[in-house]
Amino acid sequence: MTESERPDQSGQGADSSAKKASRTFLCVVDESEELHQALRFACRRARNTGGRVALLYVVEPVEFQHWMAVGHLMEEERREQAEEMLQVVSSVVQRLSGAIPVVYIREGKLTEELMKLIDKEGSAISVLVLGGASGKEGPGRLISHVLKRIGKLPIPITIVPGTLSDPEIDEIS
Repeated sequence: MTESERPDQSGQGADSSAKKASRTFLCVVDESEELHQALRFACRRARNTGGRVALLYVVEPVEFQHWMAVGHLMEEERREQAEEMLQVVSSVVQRLSGAIPVVYIREGKLTEELMKLIDKEGSAISVLVLGGASGKEGPGRLISHVLKRIGKLPIPITIVPGTLSDPEIDEIS
C-alpha cells in the first residue's frame, strides 16, 4: 500500500501551524461532477475555521490481468494520472483555503481505503466532506457505503448536494 503526504510548507512556525491544522476536512478526489461542490465547501470551511483540507485519491486495482506486464503498465499510468490530478486539485485547494493540503494516495478499493484512512488517521481528520450526486441513480456509491457505516465512524460527515452553486456554497460555509 502506498501513501504520500505533503507536509505543510507554509513557512509558518510550529505554533501557528498547529492552530491552523486544528480542523482537517477530508475530501475524496475522483472524476465525479460533485467533487467541485465538496471541495469548495471543504476549502471555505477550512479557511473560515483556521483549518486545512486533506485529499484522498485511491488508485483502484486494474481488472486486466491476462499479461502481468500490461497490468503493471496500466497501474503505473493510473498512478501518474492520480498524481497529475492531485497537483491540479491541490493548487485549487491552496488558492481557496490559503493552505497546502495534506495529500494521501492509496492503492486498493476506494471504500476500503477510505475506511482504513479514517481509522488510522481518525484523530487527524475532523470531518469527511462528500459531494452528493444529483442524478437519478442516487447519491453515489461512496455516500451509500459510508451511510451504511455511519454509526461506526469516529468523525462527522458533511454531504454537500451536487446541485449547489458556488454562491450557495459560499453562503453556507
